[in-house]
Amino acid sequence: MSTQFPSGSNIHREWYVLDAQDAVLGRVASQAAKILMGKHKPVYTPFLDTGDHVIIINAAKVKLTGRKEEQKLYRRHSGYPGGLTEIQARKMRATNPVRMVEWAVAGMLPKTKLGKQMFRKLKVYAGDQHPHQAQKPVPLAAGA
Repeated sequence: MSTQFPSGSNIHREWYVLDAQDAVLGRVASQAAKILMGKHKPVYTPFLDTGDHVIIINAAKVKLTGRKEEQKLYRRHSGYPGGLTEIQARKMRATNPVRMVEWAVAGMLPKTKLGKQMFRKLKVYAGDQHPHQAQKPVPLAAGA
């Protein structure tokens, strides 16, 4: 008897919708990362991309617990001397809430080529509309 091994041709990918309205950012991100990696499937293999596509809507309405709205800083560097830019979570939510959710999910994925491939299956939208109705996405409860 041999063990079945998933390959590119027999990996079936679903589409899921996560509604982030009034959900905690970290919990939404960890649930999305689990689905993107494929850890919810019995065919999960750490060195293969067996995950599904995830659509996150209402990214602008995600909750931050405690005083993170004022204290949490998002940092990026241009690569030049003195090129560090810091943005408070409150300002990030006002200017680019999609990036806030994307960075949270990206931080929970592997930091490899495979992680970048998984991240490409993530679609984040600030509002409650998305253009992926043709894929018939299955709604998921955030935090479930």
